[in-house]
Amino acid sequence: MNLTLPRLSSLSLPHIKYRASLERIFLGGRLHDLGRLPRYAAFATLGFVLIWMPITGYLKSAPVVYRSHASLILPGSGASASMNLNGIGQASSYANSAFASNSVSPTETYKRLLNADRILLTAIDALEETRADFGKPRVNLVDQTSLIHVEMAGNSPEQSQARANALLMAFFSELTALRNDEQRTREDSGLIAISEYRKSVATTRADIDRLQATSGLISPEQYDELLSGANTSEVELYRLSASLSDRTQVVQALEGALGLSSNLAAVTLKLFADAEFVSLNAERAKLAAELADVGSQFGRNHPKVQARRLSYEAAQTGAVNRARQVTGMNEEQLAGLDFAPDGARAELLARLVQQEAERAGMQRQFDVQKAQLEKQRRLITQLAAPAAKLQDLQRDFTVAEAVFASAIARSQTSKSDVYASYPLVQILENPSLPEKPTSPNRKIAVAAGIAATFCMLVGLVLGWIRLALITKLRRKPEERTDAE
Repeated sequence: MNLTLPRLSSLSLPHIKYRASLERIFLGGRLHDLGRLPRYAAFATLGFVLIWMPITGYLKSAPVVYRSHASLILPGSGASASMNLNGIGQASSYANSAFASNSVSPTETYKRLLNADRILLTAIDALEETRADFGKPRVNLVDQTSLIHVEMAGNSPEQSQARANALLMAFFSELTALRNDEQRTREDSGLIAISEYRKSVATTRADIDRLQATSGLISPEQYDELLSGANTSEVELYRLSASLSDRTQVVQALEGALGLSSNLAAVTLKLFADAEFVSLNAERAKLAAELADVGSQFGRNHPKVQARRLSYEAAQTGAVNRARQVTGMNEEQLAGLDFAPDGARAELLARLVQQEAERAGMQRQFDVQKAQLEKQRRLITQLAAPAAKLQDLQRDFTVAEAVFASAIARSQTSKSDVYASYPLVQILENPSLPEKPTSPNRKIAVAAGIAATFCMLVGLVLGWIRLALITKLRRKPEERTDAE
């Protein structure tokens, strides 16, 4: 490739000078042309001034800033609470871990809360500073951990530490206020339900009391006991009826064997228990024997026979009169008495009286139990409907009371679950007391100035040798073209 340059004769002198100056500006001069040195020295001096004057002014005028560091940590475990209620059951609550949900990050929530205006205003009021002087905290979250790093700036180490402490105190105070407000909101929402449950329990209790007062039935168990007692009484009545039937048959058999009723047998035993009557009866029996002996020897009208007969009749009359006094019976009734209850007959009379007494006792017991059973049956029939209604009311009362107690238990257990919405946070590192200021950083400023100066010098060196570099780059393509 050949480059064709215009002839000098075809160009005017001003054009030649103008082109030469442009080429010198863009292409530069020769490496050994020291005439350019003043210009490069001026550029270097100007560059030094532009680089180091702002750096020097920053280092001299920038205020000294100290930063206090603190770390917070959120424990990852959940919390549980349990309460045993005597006679009711157990109430428990469980709060999941703060990191159990992927949609909500407690660290992000607390990061935003640390920068909230009301927390900053609380800390500012505690230190009696202005909003502009206090600044804002720098909050950083550590990935894959539950750590929160907090930085607070100040004009002195003590001021930065005091600001960090005030910020954390305001943060924890606000957390406590938020938790208390949440509990109050929950309690207020539960008070209405608890009031309704209490009314339901009171209404059911009043219905039970009214039914108990009108029916006299205290509980369904009392009705069950009445029913069970009636069944037991009925069984006992059947057993007593069988025993009474057996005893009646025994009495009837003894009456048939002795030929007199049980009442007469009892009177006979009572009569022969009287000593005077026994004596008179023995005398009567003796005279009867003598009368029979004399009557067998003499005739009916014989004086001895008549004398014995008069004596016997007198003894008979005395015995009857005594019997009337003892028994209170007339002569017709006394005619049925047995005046010779000796030996085995006396034992049979005693057994008859005993059996009759037992039969009469059983009969009385049977009548009483029968009357009681009928009374129980009438009472059971009368209390059947109230008992069923009372059972329903008591079941409703038990359910209402359980719901009421459960509501109260939930209200109480919710008080122990204070970290459900706002997880527990602890101070892992207390605000530090910085030893060195973080701003201005002289080392970084000087290093930046040195780097800028080096770049400027490199630029000046490249500008000094640009003609040689451009010539070398242009020469290589031309040589390749000539070679072809």
